[in-house]
Amino acid sequence: MALIKSVRGYTPKIGENCFLAENATIIGDVEMGKDCSIWFNTVLRGDVNSIKIGNLVNIQDGSVLHTLFEKSTIEIGDNVSVGHNVTIHGAKICNNVLIGMGSVILDNAVIGENSIIAAGAVVTKGTIVEPNSLYAGVPAKKIKEVSPEQTKELIQGISTNYKMYASWYAGE
Repeated sequence: MALIKSVRGYTPKIGENCFLAENATIIGDVEMGKDCSIWFNTVLRGDVNSIKIGNLVNIQDGSVLHTLFEKSTIEIGDNVSVGHNVTIHGAKICNNVLIGMGSVILDNAVIGENSIIAAGAVVTKGTIVEPNSLYAGVPAKKIKEVSPEQTKELIQGISTNYKMYASWYAGE
């Protein structure tokens, strides 16, 4: 069973039909919607400020989510895929977004809806990623526009797969 820990009077709130890997760590002021999956060695550390996660979000293995005390929060919309070994620190991720493996998203960045952050990208503090865009590099820059249909199909496919993968662990 995942480590779910209260701190500073906050206890994580987990939505319906969520999968939490047995060594995931979820601490403090964390709220997640339904049909989410939090994978192995992932840490959601809501000890110093809040982490709010929408519906049908998968946060893959080794990712770390944290905030700045009294300065930043994390908001993640619906249908978001956060790849393996991603760090999100005090940022807003809008609906229908893919955050590629190994990316870093820093404080007060906003990732617009229907966007893709390429693997290994670093989205620096305060960056506003335009909706319907692909950003890549260090620091991340806009590479091109992508259509909402393209991102929806890609990201919905990943979300559907991760919901299926999570079902494999039900009752184990």
